[in-house]
Amino acid sequence: MSQMENVLGGLWEKFPLKTGHRWLNCLLVFVPLSVAFSVLHLSPLLIFVSTALAIAPMAGVLGESTSSLAAYAGPTAGGLLNASMGNATEFIIALFALHEGHIRVVKASLSGSIIGNLLLVLGLSIVVGGAKKDFLRFSRTTTSMHSTMLMIAVAALVMPAVFNLTVYGELRHENATIEHLSLWTSAILIALYCVNLIFVFWTHRELFQSIKQECCVPELSRRQALISLALSTAIIALLSEILVSQIEPVTRMVGMSELFVGVIVIAIIGNAAENSTAIIMAKRQKIDLAMTIATSSSTQIALLIAPVLVFLSVWMGHPMTLVFNGFEIAAIILSVVIVEMISADGETNWFEGAQLLAVYAIVAVAFYFVTE
Repeated sequence: MSQMENVLGGLWEKFPLKTGHRWLNCLLVFVPLSVAFSVLHLSPLLIFVSTALAIAPMAGVLGESTSSLAAYAGPTAGGLLNASMGNATEFIIALFALHEGHIRVVKASLSGSIIGNLLLVLGLSIVVGGAKKDFLRFSRTTTSMHSTMLMIAVAALVMPAVFNLTVYGELRHENATIEHLSLWTSAILIALYCVNLIFVFWTHRELFQSIKQECCVPELSRRQALISLALSTAIIALLSEILVSQIEPVTRMVGMSELFVGVIVIAIIGNAAENSTAIIMAKRQKIDLAMTIATSSSTQIALLIAPVLVFLSVWMGHPMTLVFNGFEIAAIILSVVIVEMISADGETNWFEGAQLLAVYAIVAVAFYFVTE
């Protein structure tokens, strides 16, 4: 057996051991099936569903290889690597959607990821973690920091919309002024995210050391991690292209709006592996880590992924602004406020997790009936 076969064999045996979600391996069968269905031009709905199921385990592979490389890189460099690649799957899907001109889907997937992490993921984590305990106690430091940064991101999303309503009298009006406003706002958000990294990994790293140590044991060799990172990224890119190409025919076929597909369907697809990690950590009574995964992912999407996509959209010829749908803005604000209310006292219980899930269900139903 060749050295390459040994490496690939090791990858198959190990993924994704670290986070405990081996069940995702069962979905790997959909990777070749999705490609085959696309080549054979079968039903768009069949292709869309199979591709969505295929992306979930590949996101797990990408996250596992990133975590292993981060462990070899050391606390600071590894933390930066994890922070940079935390939402790589969502970013890749958004890039292909943006390239095809599905700006509505891109915006919806961004807002849906923020909402889903704060309500669905955190809600499930608290319910699972609190099922056998009266109270779950956690450090307020990380949660408070991310809540504050998310409120700043909310301000960045609200101001372009308020500007539209004030100056033009409508929410969806987009022109050169709005594009420039979005670019300047995006630059400020990216700068703030960079300052956040300095705070977490340099000036105040001792506050977050205990959480970082939870993810410091590599499950793969350095070579295996590098190969798996490259392969998973390439496969996710291929699957994302297939998925995006089916959005338009699928929305026509099943009668769903692009807004709902982005906010609920694609957001859940891109976050599947990371979501299961948070839930498993909560089940192991590591609620601090579970809450950090959910809140930090939302923070990165709001302060880094969305602003970077605004800049890339100009380069790609499909300018995207930070003017979001009124439903999206309201849902994001509610999500941030409710999470802050639940986490303000440094403890929670399974019923508060159920409340978060109820809010997510209400939001999902509302988006289903939006026809824009």
